[in-house]
Amino acid sequence: MQYTKKQIQAMDRIKRLKIINAVSGIKPANLIGSISNDKKTNLAIFSSVIHLGSSPALLGFIMRPTGDVPRHTYENIMQNGHYTINHIHRSFAQKAHYTSAKLDRESSEFEICKLTEEYISNFKAPFVKESTFKIGMQFKQEINIPLNGTSLIIGEIEHLILPLEITKEDQDIDLSVTDTVGISGLNTYYGLEKIAHFPYVRTNELPDFT
Repeated sequence: MQYTKKQIQAMDRIKRLKIINAVSGIKPANLIGSISNDKKTNLAIFSSVIHLGSSPALLGFIMRPTGDVPRHTYENIMQNGHYTINHIHRSFAQKAHYTSAKLDRESSEFEICKLTEEYISNFKAPFVKESTFKIGMQFKQEINIPLNGTSLIIGEIEHLILPLEITKEDQDIDLSVTDTVGISGLNTYYGLEKIAHFPYVRTNELPDFT
């Protein structure tokens, strides 16, 4: 099967969305929690969270064009500068999926999808209590992408909450311990399985692959 650029552009919209959203492989599944200055909470599923650097500890995610469509996550982050990133686990993947519904401003995905708001001291945004791997973020920068009207939202990690058993003796993080899930396409979810562990690569320690 092979598609040209012209054939991709001519596809039915939903078919194109599903294919192009899947070609990058399995992506991280996260819920981003936020709150407005008038205390209205929002929870939305994202599959675009990426690592940008460890010092400072930066993560980014892609925000779709705001335009005429309300983007409550974006509005909340711009208001108070704080948000949370919460791993999605198998136990609540279905609830997490339905946070993608386009609810009105007065409705909270926490309430509609039966997920629990959780707060920590001196941090505004709500975490997802059901998630065992969660990150408190402070907004740092927005980079606009003129090609398609999206933007890269960059934040710095202020709080990191994760289960003790996820960290191994060599300080590696084993995501399979928490039953974290990934996403491909628009609505297909995958479990994570640890298949190998290799040493940190040094040029003088390369194996002989012959």
